[in-house]
Amino acid sequence: MTEKFIKFIATGAGAGHLPLMPGTAGTLLGIPIYLVLAPMSTPLLLLSLLALTAGGWYSAQKTEKVYRQKDPPQIVCDEIVGLQWTLLFIPSSWAAVLLGFLFFRFFDIVKLPPARSLEKLPGGLGVMADDLAAAVYARIALEGANYLFGLW
Repeated sequence: MTEKFIKFIATGAGAGHLPLMPGTAGTLLGIPIYLVLAPMSTPLLLLSLLALTAGGWYSAQKTEKVYRQKDPPQIVCDEIVGLQWTLLFIPSSWAAVLLGFLFFRFFDIVKLPPARSLEKLPGGLGVMADDLAAAVYARIALEGANYLFGLW
């Protein structure tokens, strides 16, 4: 793969270059990706998410070197992937997607333990790991909201 293509993937097709809130832009980009992936069969969906996660890890690893910075804000593939794990197997209702988005952004920003320490892992692993932790927290919150309010 060329460096230009890898950077394209890591920056969420350029969404990470927005001057304000690139992480939020990346997470927003994750919504149509979720809507495409959600109807897939379980094996294909899981395989796709694993491929997206591995691709995000790889592209983040390479793109950190381009920017010469640990987890630069332009890399948003981690937010895109994190939202996918947050919404995994959630029915495509706007309430669930909106709440999943909000919960994920909250936990991605707040970085509850162990997310802050996972962020310090080397290279693309650190870029992805804190967002995967945020996805776990967001999913728990989303399930709690569903239990309380019957969203789906």
